[in-house]
Amino acid sequence: MTYDDLQEALRTLGLGDRASLKEIKARHRELVKRYHPDAGNMADPERIRRINAAYRILADYVGAYRFSFTEEEFYTQCPEARIRMQFADDPLWGKG
Repeated sequence: MTYDDLQEALRTLGLGDRASLKEIKARHRELVKRYHPDAGNMADPERIRRINAAYRILADYVGAYRFSFTEEEFYTQCPEARIRMQFADDPLWGKG
């Protein structure tokens, strides 16, 4: 896989430069339903092949991605927890 392959896969699925695995799977399902041969007049077998190939590229990339479990990354990914931690001792917002 090249970076260009990755970018083409994102374009094929209509995704931006950030997507969760959940969003990738949902978009793949949506497009497959729309263009599947059983879908009637929207059927496009070649497009289905491109959509499935794009999904495999993204799934392989995400599957091999190394996640960070540092405290800093946790609070970046979970802003509600960061706010709770930041204001937990505040008399107005926290337990005080």
